[in-house]
Amino acid sequence: MSIPSISDVPLPKNLRESAVLVPVFRDAAGHLQIVMVRRAAFGVHGGQLAFPGGKRDPEDATLEATALREAHEEVSLLPGNVEVLAALPTVPVLSGFCIAPFLGRIRRPEVWEWQTHEIDEVLEIPLPHLTNEANHTEEEWQLPGWPSARRVPFYHIGAYKLWGASYNIIRPLIPRLLAGEWEV
Repeated sequence: MSIPSISDVPLPKNLRESAVLVPVFRDAAGHLQIVMVRRAAFGVHGGQLAFPGGKRDPEDATLEATALREAHEEVSLLPGNVEVLAALPTVPVLSGFCIAPFLGRIRRPEVWEWQTHEIDEVLEIPLPHLTNEANHTEEEWQLPGWPSARRVPFYHIGAYKLWGASYNIIRPLIPRLLAGEWEV
């Protein structure tokens, strides 16, 4: 009997709107870096790697505004230091949200600052790390709320695993970044 994929778990109905910023920049050597955060160890997504973002507030005119507001709140990234390059395909998630990701070229701050009650650390991940298949694998996991064990694909990022919604955002983005679809 084969183990089903995580993508086979049924999604809840009536997903709530949320948005994330997928920040990218070139370092001093010209290498493309992708910025992620490791969530503080509480809540449904505690300890997971993610992009800065969150649920849409009533005052957010658009989901892009949500992504920019959340990036500013979480990692002090000023909206004026972000050039949004593209709206990426939405990603529905088991926690009841439909995530709208926005790719943004950023002016990297001298020092990252973050909301310590929400974020444990900011990571800068070199694109070549994600293209190295040795860092990409799949395991069988059984998590609370899942009807059975599932195959879960992920990237090794140091001691962490990049999986779930963030994986579903980054995996199809990698070939587009490599192809130079945007000037980043």
